[in-house]
Amino acid sequence: MDRFDSSPETALAWHRKGIGAALATVVQTWGSAPRRVGSQLVIGGDGRIEGSVSGGCVEGAVIVEAIEAIEEGEARLLEFGVSDEDAFAVGLACGGTIRVLVEPVGKVLSEQMLAELVDIRAGRDAVTYEVNITTGKRRLVRDGYSERMRMDRSGFEEDGETFVAVHNPPLRLIVVGAVHIAQALVPMARIAGYDPVIVDPREAFASDQRFPGEQILHDWPDEAVAKLGLDPRTALVLLTHDPKLDDPALQAALAADVFYIGALGSTRTHAKRVERMQAAGFTSEQIECIHGPIGLDIGAAGPSEIAVAVLAQMTAVLRGKA
Repeated sequence: MDRFDSSPETALAWHRKGIGAALATVVQTWGSAPRRVGSQLVIGGDGRIEGSVSGGCVEGAVIVEAIEAIEEGEARLLEFGVSDEDAFAVGLACGGTIRVLVEPVGKVLSEQMLAELVDIRAGRDAVTYEVNITTGKRRLVRDGYSERMRMDRSGFEEDGETFVAVHNPPLRLIVVGAVHIAQALVPMARIAGYDPVIVDPREAFASDQRFPGEQILHDWPDEAVAKLGLDPRTALVLLTHDPKLDDPALQAALAADVFYIGALGSTRTHAKRVERMQAAGFTSEQIECIHGPIGLDIGAAGPSEIAVAVLAQMTAVLRGKA
């Protein structure tokens, strides 16, 4: 899915208010489709909408179909061809074809199942929503489709009937050390779909003036990560060069299941870091999870280029690239 959206939450809220709601999901694309598979549009029984399935090309037709589907209490599988002219209007060079599954909340997608999905998402747990478009069978799968989950890739299975929608928690980046690199990395990460948090007890560094509009914690790093929680959708980046600040957060991350740990410093600095982690009782396998010196070797010079290298390495690790 795209950067975390609230389509299921919105659909549940509208349904419970008595407005009526349907979830429209892009289930398949060919050519240069405006939106990726898994993108969603919520349609209320009164015509209100939130989200997008095509960037504006076919929303009008989907809304009409969805309102009728809500009234009839039946799912609909729609197919649209996006013309070159319409595609150009939403910033694409050429058109394509999309299939959209419309599911009214209640008779088709049960309130109970949707509420369970919303609760799982609120708890930052990963889950997939599985629907067989032939039989209409629907279920939530907590442990499965590991490759789809890792790649954030919704789509049909090989049978051509089972559609799997991936619902991963939002990506989160915890940055320990409100230094110059952090000033470049945080806005880049936000653009890339992360929810960043800056952790630094030094208020002169971690200030609203240096990081306008960002979440800042002035706790000691071990207290901060305990408060935030660490999970497989979290990346931890250590930028202070100070073991008193970096090491407590590092040890918490090594004991958790974060997908990325990166630590700033030279090869010599990292060697000392490894020695400290060995002395703290961590295994070689755990310590090898630390990316240090941090970032892909792109010859980066200056904070902004180092931030690019770090974000690129985070992405490579997330997507399973060596």
